[in-house]
Amino acid sequence: MEDNQLKKDEAYMRKALAEAEEALRAGEIPIGAVIVCKDRVISRGHNLTETLCDVTAHAEMQAITSAANCLGGKYLTECTLYVTVEPCVMCAGAIGWAQIRRIVYGAPDEKRGFTRYAPGALHPKATVTAGVLEDECRRLMQDFFRDKR
Repeated sequence: MEDNQLKKDEAYMRKALAEAEEALRAGEIPIGAVIVCKDRVISRGHNLTETLCDVTAHAEMQAITSAANCLGGKYLTECTLYVTVEPCVMCAGAIGWAQIRRIVYGAPDEKRGFTRYAPGALHPKATVTAGVLEDECRRLMQDFFRDKR
């Protein structure tokens, strides 16, 4: 990956991490997401499953809905999703239906991540970049679950 793209990816992932920290402050699992279109953040989201009593209120779902509203359409073909943890199967399906062409995530999710259970869920033209700021993303999750136990 070219150095300039890596710098952009890290900058946007830091914005997703800020969303994850907001989720943490609200007592939610600390996962955050941002969607970028033409080098501009058009939506942000973080987990709201506890707040909304809704198992579908994942960070990615919040960000996709907001981005579609911002752009005035359901297809996000010119967008990149940045999310702190690998999307689950549900979110990967939504990402695929929205036709997001680039997905960048921080930490893998070996237990529930889409690459294990639904590697074909994304749009066929989508590309995935994994491991951006992985240590920070993983640490936030580990600290959250350690404190819960």
